[in-house]
Amino acid sequence: MGTAKAALSIRALLVGDRLNTSDVESRDLISTTPVAFHLDAGVVVLFRYGVVVMIGLGPDEQTKVLTALKPRVVGEIARYEEEFTRVELCDDADETVQPGGPICLKEFSNDRLLVVADALAKSTVLAHDERRVSAVFDVIEPFAQELATHGRTPRRRTEILKLIGNALLVQQRVSGRVAVAEKPDVLWEKPELERLYARLEDEYELKERVDALERKLTVIAETANALTDIIDTRRALRLELAIVLLIVFEIAIAIYQIVAAKH
Repeated sequence: MGTAKAALSIRALLVGDRLNTSDVESRDLISTTPVAFHLDAGVVVLFRYGVVVMIGLGPDEQTKVLTALKPRVVGEIARYEEEFTRVELCDDADETVQPGGPICLKEFSNDRLLVVADALAKSTVLAHDERRVSAVFDVIEPFAQELATHGRTPRRRTEILKLIGNALLVQQRVSGRVAVAEKPDVLWEKPELERLYARLEDEYELKERVDALERKLTVIAETANALTDIIDTRRALRLELAIVLLIVFEIAIAIYQIVAAKH
């Protein structure tokens, strides 16, 4: 891509659980993993884990891209998670990432833009997962409070199983499909861009956020398992009590029949 522009806007959107990137037709294909191509004066990057990154596109162009991609979205989310940033050309030989500000690049090369797109896409997914995990904590807190205050647990085991399910879904996305800890494929061919990616990784705190998510997921899983164990134990006690009462009832009937037979 040329360097005529002094700055480019970048918008990343998480549109669904997955994005079908197979058979994407474009005469200006830049990359296949992830799928990236030129569109007018900008670049579109598609990530299979549901993120679209649009670089240097205006509002109308962005709307057209999202409309065209709708049939390829699997598990579309009601509220798109999105992040914005801007890249600028800099005279400084050392590429920098300003805290909360623009990303300074030597040139708007395809490889550099792919590295920026990768970091922004991962940050967008993490923001969505952080929101989901916080929602799970909001559900768990009343359960824990009820247990601490009254010694009672939720009666319906299904609610706890849903919490475990939500935790597993987030864990699968972070460690599986998204693979936040893995470096973008472009670095294998362009190792000189590792410093740029490391700075982006630090700016968006990718490693720290993944570690924090993992810790929260562990807490959720342990809490949910503890609650289900308590519920199962109480159910087992109730079952044992019912069996004992049934035995006592049968013994009482047997004694009554013996006594009645003697008379």
